[in-house]
Formats: sequence, structure tokens, C-alpha cells
Amino acid sequence: MRRWMFAVVLLVGATSAQAQHYPDKLIKLIVPLVAGSPITALARVVVQPLSARLGQQIIIENRPGAGTSIGVKAAAAMPPDGYNLLMYGQNIAYLQQLYPDLGFDPVKAFVPVAPIAEYFHVVVISPALPAKTLQEFVAYAKANPGKLNFGAGLGTMPHIIGQYFNHVAGLDIITIPYAGGEQVRVDILGGRIQMNVGPPTNLMGLIKQGKLRPLAVTSKVRMKELPDVPTMIESGYPQVGFHPDVWQGIHAPVGTPMPIIEKLNTEINAVLKIPEVRTSILRLGVADIMSMTQREFATFIDGESTKWPPIIKATGFKPQ
Repeated sequence: MRRWMFAVVLLVGATSAQAQHYPDKLIKLIVPLVAGSPITALARVVVQPLSARLGQQIIIENRPGAGTSIGVKAAAAMPPDGYNLLMYGQNIAYLQQLYPDLGFDPVKAFVPVAPIAEYFHVVVISPALPAKTLQEFVAYAKANPGKLNFGAGLGTMPHIIGQYFNHVAGLDIITIPYAGGEQVRVDILGGRIQMNVGPPTNLMGLIKQGKLRPLAVTSKVRMKELPDVPTMIESGYPQVGFHPDVWQGIHAPVGTPMPIIEKLNTEINAVLKIPEVRTSILRLGVADIMSMTQREFATFIDGESTKWPPIIKATGFKPQ
């Protein structure tokens, strides 16, 4: 018994000492998306001041492909020593559902470190349609089943939101998947599709030009930039106000010492309080900056794990 207790004391002491001297070498942050993605831009904004606070360089390694599963799988297989981290979001709650051959459960494969930011979306339609509100659009779509097209990037959050809205509202709108959002906007302007869901920053210019008509936002409150556009809650569809739709945070492979996790959480939250960092993040089009303790973030992800699977199932998405 004494030997066992002595071993535990030694282990705890070694872990604490490890955290005390952490980091003493380069840290790698995997982003499972292309280098030019908005999420990579968000990572760059956070990494520079975080490196300065930790006194060690943090490099971003982009590992895109297979709906982010390549990068996530690579990060999960890395040593749990605090020198290998992952930038990831709500996909962690349903990636295995979309990729049943993934071989592991991402929620169980990682320890939540700290959240960074959250995003929301705006539902828009072609101004050629007579509908001026979401309720009018629902009525018009029900009166014209199978005649309207909804377009979004395949498997993206806009795709999920649009599909789920159609499911909840009981609409027969044809979904056309795209490789990316740019072509969607080209086609809605060209009249080939009539409905789209997208980040406000991507659609604001077209909205202000009158080329797209906003019907609702998925945030809890109205946008300052679109004060006359109601939320999904106000429009009668609280199920489609996910709060948040999209978020991003830092994760570490399971087994990473908790003192290191806690240290990273403290330093990341400190970085997110820097005025210049906050300004830079908000310029990227995020809805808000998230700040949580490690336990709060873990609880948040538990909630996401409960929230998203039935939504994904209801959308009819097929496993890849």
C-alpha cells in the first residue's frame, strides 16, 4: 500500500514538474483545413500572441482532406505531451456519424483545452421571389413544392442548417450540393437556385446591394448590421437557432497531462482578452469570442455531442 501511494506521489510530482517547465520546445497546431481557410486565419491571430506568452514557437500545420477527417486522425495519433494540438469545432460531435469507418470517436480521442470563437449564419433568398419574411417564404415554398432550389457547400454548416430548416418547416425544396460557397452565390444571382445560407461576412455585400434578401439570422439576437432581420427564434423556428452554429477551439490528444491542459487554457483565455487580438478576431467575421474554463469547455462539448447527432440524422446526410 505504501509503495502504491509513493508511486502515485511520484507520478503527480513528475506531472506537475513537467507542466512547470512546459513548454520547452516547439508546439504544433494541426488545422484540418487548407491554408487559406478562415479557420487557419483565426488560428494565426491566436498563435502569435500565444507563442509570445508561452515563450515557444507554435507552428500551424494544415492537414486538409476527407471532410477534415485526415487532419483529425493525424492529431489523435500524436503523442499526448502538450506539444501536439488540434484546432477544431462542432464537427467533433458528428464526424464519426458522417465517417463511420473513421476508426475512433473524436470526442473521446481528445481533451478540450479552450474555445476560441463562435459563428452564426443568415438565411437569404433571391429577391425575385415574392416572399419578404421567413413565414411568407415557407408559405410560398409549400405552395410550390419541388420548384425551389437550395444550394450550399456539401457537408458544410450552411448545408446542415438549410437541410434542417427544410425538415423542420416541412418543405419540399430541392437541395443542390456545391464544392464551395462561391459558386452558390454565382448561381443564386443567376437564378439557378433561390435559397442559400451563409456567414454574414460572405453575404453582406450582396445584401446591401439588394441582390439577396435576408430573411432570418441563426444568432440569439439580431445583427447590428441587419437590425430589421429577425432571428430564427423570432420567426418561429427556435430549433434552427443552434447557439452557436459553428465554433472553433483548441484540443489535445487524450492523455495529455491535465496541468498542461490547464496552463494552455489559462494562457489562451489571457490572449483572448488582449484588445488587439479581439479586434483582429472580430474582423474575421466571427459572431463572438468564447472564453471558458477547461471544465466549462468540456461540459459544452458534452452538450454538443448530444445536440448534433439527431440533427445530422434528420437532415438525411449519408455516411461518407
